[in-house]
Amino acid sequence: MSNLVRVLVYCSLVGLHTLARAQAVPGGVYTTTLPANVVRVSYHDRPVLIVDGLAIVGIGISTDPGDQKLTLFDQAGKTTVVSFTIFAKQYPEQRLSIANPRMVNPNEDDLVRIRSESTKMQAQYRRFSKVESSLRPFLKPAQGVTSSPFGHRRILNDQPRNPHSGLDIAAVAGAPITAPTAALVTLTGNFFFNGNTIFLDHGQGLITMYCHLSELKVDEGDTVERGDIIGLVGATGRATGPHLHWSVSLNGNRVDPEQVISVLALPKRGQGKVPE
Repeated sequence: MSNLVRVLVYCSLVGLHTLARAQAVPGGVYTTTLPANVVRVSYHDRPVLIVDGLAIVGIGISTDPGDQKLTLFDQAGKTTVVSFTIFAKQYPEQRLSIANPRMVNPNEDDLVRIRSESTKMQAQYRRFSKVESSLRPFLKPAQGVTSSPFGHRRILNDQPRNPHSGLDIAAVAGAPITAPTAALVTLTGNFFFNGNTIFLDHGQGLITMYCHLSELKVDEGDTVERGDIIGLVGATGRATGPHLHWSVSLNGNRVDPEQVISVLALPKRGQGKVPE
């Protein structure tokens, strides 16, 4: 390979790396290659997913643009603080009409139930366990059309609500939903907004949630492998039609599932590490 070709290849890889870094936005994922002696990373005092020497940091959608800090811990117990930048992102607006008014403005009894369910779900997002098998590749759990991307600013019956914290995949009722990679089933149940729901713990703070199912095919405590059927598409809870709402959480923050799929894709044959 000539020196010119080497330079062009290197610049191309650096350009790709810069593009990935530019995706460090609210609701996105930031990645950085770690020194070989680093064994643990934390962000906002929460442990971070590390895969093949790559720190994969989930950024909350409400995070303000600007400088952020990661703390790196090496084998000797020494800590190093490194900085990275969050860039602003404006997510599109999405307006939906919900037939059941209680699904937009719940009554007092509904709110008691919603608060209880929220406590259970927040506990799931805080989980951090050992990874038992490779997380690559991390596959989309259902076949269908993306009917609502991550991050859309929701307007329900002309009332502003929280941004969309997952990816909606429209599919026929009864279509299979599969595990994106190996996991432990940590919570199942019927929730007010989410309908029939499953939580999977894939390890190291990578948690996924599956909502609006017509049927659950797993129970709490089950272990599943990549591609195993965990449930069927439905329209339970707050839904305008059959679809899967899929949320992905990293270090306690819901992030764009498409970015996680990209980051955890299998390396292409012959592809080396991207230079820092």
